[in-house]
Amino acid sequence: MPIKLDFSGKTAVITGATRGLGKSIAEHFQSLGASLILTGTDKNTANTLNRALKDKRCTRYFYLDFLKERSVSRFLSDIKSYKKIDICINNAGINRINYIYDTRINDWDEIMKVNLRAPFILSKEIGRMMKERRYGRIVNIASIFGVITKEKRVAYAAAKAGLIGFTRTAAVDLAPYNILVNSVSPGFILTDLTRRILAPKEMANLRSRIPLGRFAKPEDIASLVLFLASDLNTYITGQNIIVDGGYANV
Repeated sequence: MPIKLDFSGKTAVITGATRGLGKSIAEHFQSLGASLILTGTDKNTANTLNRALKDKRCTRYFYLDFLKERSVSRFLSDIKSYKKIDICINNAGINRINYIYDTRINDWDEIMKVNLRAPFILSKEIGRMMKERRYGRIVNIASIFGVITKEKRVAYAAAKAGLIGFTRTAAVDLAPYNILVNSVSPGFILTDLTRRILAPKEMANLRSRIPLGRFAKPEDIASLVLFLASDLNTYITGQNIIVDGGYANV
């Protein structure tokens, strides 16, 4: 009997879903029948995407900026109108690259707010809804820089390492209620942002250090997220799974 992923009847929250990896994850969930609650930090983009939706009953974009308390409070209030939320993908994240001696306190605080505090807040609130129904899947998008490191990543690496630690303990707290919590740590992903940030020479240098010889495609990460969030996963929880083409091993 073939193994098939099916999210019909499931409702998933995906943060940072208007571009890059989050957008790819959302598209895959949508193609497999999920109803989606998607977030982005630009109001105009969210409004434009909502107007373009073919089925507004199954998918909706929300403006959500984790650096603004009013935005967070409003989103938490909005999702309470949903009868159930089965899946939560904490994907939203920011990064500001600098040496420790040049890192501003404000940059540190904002990276912690978006990359670590935000997954805690959403997992706490959505976890309560899942707990009542005794079912849920939470996947946190961490990073290989939560496991290994690189210069100028002090705030980002600290936040992602914290997210991995949070994942482990949240999994233990929620396991009695059939809520599975895992994190996925991508390596270098080929997105528009990667192309803008890295010069061709830098990309070639990085590619040469990846054993598989290429950057990850967004769907390489999305496939694992889909499995962890599906009913095919019944026993994996509290784990951090690295998806980096072998980069962290060399």
